Amino acid sequence: MGPLAGIRILELAGIGPLPMCAMLLADLGATVLRIQGSDPPELGVKRPIAANLALRGRRAIALDLKQPEAKVLVLQLVERADCLPERFRPGVAGRLSLGPEDCQARNRHLVYGCMTGWGQAGPLAQAAGHDLNYIALAGALHAIGRAGQPPAPPLNLLGDYAGGSLHLAVGVLSALLEARRSGQGQVVDAAIVDGTAHLMTGFHGLLAAGIVREERGTNLLDSDAYFHDCYECADGKWISVAPTERRFHAELLRRLDIDPESFPPQRDRASWPQAHQASRPRSAPASTRLGARRLRERMPASRRY
Repeated sequence: MGPLAGIRILELAGIGPLPMCAMLLADLGATVLRIQGSDPPELGVKRPIAANLALRGRRAIALDLKQPEAKVLVLQLVERADCLPERFRPGVAGRLSLGPEDCQARNRHLVYGCMTGWGQAGPLAQAAGHDLNYIALAGALHAIGRAGQPPAPPLNLLGDYAGGSLHLAVGVLSALLEARRSGQGQVVDAAIVDGTAHLMTGFHGLLAAGIVREERGTNLLDSDAYFHDCYECADGKWISVAPTERRFHAELLRRLDIDPESFPPQRDRASWPQAHQASRPRSAPASTRLGARRLRERMPASRRY
């Protein structure tokens, strides 16, 4: 049992962010039925069904939605559903007679969730795209990477899952609350490019305040600061270091047996390149490499990598 126990969701199968969103809702206790095509197209990363973990927690049926009998069955299921999320390009569900108007005509309480890359309208609405394209146009990809290097693709966590899945889930949950209050369903339109831009809100504020620079790899959180980075240890494994607050920075130096008086002030940006260079294992003296190993040895086993 979870907080969404009793909520019935009809998932019109898609790839990327939609399965993750449906998985989250199922994890919260909703009953989710996944309707997948009888002959699905080759999209996304092909894998054995047992390895597609985002499909967990729900049953599935295969239907050819172009067949009249399948559409009749879906609309019958819609009559008893609380939410229907889909991942078609804008207009496709409508052409299948399974769009928001069609479904809400059968169930006015229904929350209809649309998951798109570029939104319902605009010059790119019908264009194909993937996570990397969405976060690039949203401006997020430009900010990720090291100075002087190309932008670094951050898996598809940022666009598909944070900008897409989570924003659709929040929208759907909000609309379900409103439907409980008013008895009226809503259409939730979640575009990955919009969700990603939304996630950048705080960073745009820092940029406007002059606290960060537009160039990637030149700021506190994007690898310019020596105390917010990843380092290779003497055993060939890696450790993340992120003591941005002064007291945690002091603790880091203590664990590395470094005298704070011999180290430059933490917030002295001019000293960051020198401190960074001294911390790199291939160019650092043996004492620094040993210090990194000591730090790993003093960490709890559950936090070592």
